[in-house]
Amino acid sequence: MASTTGVPVTFDKIVKSFGPVRVLEELSLTIAPGEFLVLLGASGSGKTTALRILAGLETASSGRILIGDRDVTEVLPKYRDVSMVFQSYALYPHKTVAENIGFPLKVRKVPKDEQEAAVRDAAAQVQIDQLLERYPRQLSGGQRQRVALARAMVRRPSVFLMDEPLSNLDAKLRGHMRAELKHMQSTLGTTTIYVTHDQIEAMTLAHRVAILEKGVLQQLDTPAKIYNDPANLFVAQFIGSPPMNVVHGTLDGAAFQTRGDRVDVAVSGRIDKAILGVRPEDCGVVPAGQGHIGAEIYAVELIGDHTLVTVKAGQDMLTVKAPKDFTGNIGERVGISLSKDRLFVFDAATGARIR
Repeated sequence: MASTTGVPVTFDKIVKSFGPVRVLEELSLTIAPGEFLVLLGASGSGKTTALRILAGLETASSGRILIGDRDVTEVLPKYRDVSMVFQSYALYPHKTVAENIGFPLKVRKVPKDEQEAAVRDAAAQVQIDQLLERYPRQLSGGQRQRVALARAMVRRPSVFLMDEPLSNLDAKLRGHMRAELKHMQSTLGTTTIYVTHDQIEAMTLAHRVAILEKGVLQQLDTPAKIYNDPANLFVAQFIGSPPMNVVHGTLDGAAFQTRGDRVDVAVSGRIDKAILGVRPEDCGVVPAGQGHIGAEIYAVELIGDHTLVTVKAGQDMLTVKAPKDFTGNIGERVGISLSKDRLFVFDAATGARIR
């Protein structure tokens, strides 16, 4: 992580209820100074509510928010020293790019020459310094998002808050803007909390990822740790593209059994309804009668540098990342080999990982 000018941010046992519905369940986590933390979850997981509570746009039912060593739980949004970038850009259509970027400084009555210098600097950092006289209607989606980012940057806040800022962009532009965001945040060293439902964004942007489900923090760790060492079945299936394969069966001692096939695993126990998890890159397609699990080919998709082979094993569908020159016919019987040191076992009833 680069040398930082950011401040730590703490969610201290934050609870949020809307009537009888609890959307956050004692959320506790600390973001380090200058860290890029991503709040990741599906719709309704509580991630945006957590961000809005940090911004002061929602009030917590209980718990505390700290920015640096200051308790801001009851502090008005304008005094929290945060800048927020929204999904919708929220630009003023009647103002130029320069006027949109400089608006926060105008509200604070910063001297005009200082405003102009700060606007030029912020615009240069997101590479829109040639567009300062244009209006939002004259910009592409990516350019509008850069204006929103520059407007957030111009105040030099203690914390950046970003609520799905790339979701309105096409796939190619999202990839480009991810790289721009990561470089910008590393250069500025500002503590950043970023909300998304897109696990690709989370994995590529974050120093750490906090995964939420139904208001409960499921796992908080680096992207690599979450991918390679998921805390539970939800995390295992939420992270990864394609997602982790799951095979239903039983755990009997140190053997996972499914439809007559037996797979030795590194854990042991007795669970009538167990799930074996394995990532697509940790599987291989072998001739029928070999490997660990029998299956038949359901679909073959050439992606470019590899081929995705979808197979059906009983009621379970598995995806295998095979070499790009793989050939096989739909309906063909095959075996699936598994990397034994990359297998995970979960309790099907609770989703808990067996360790």
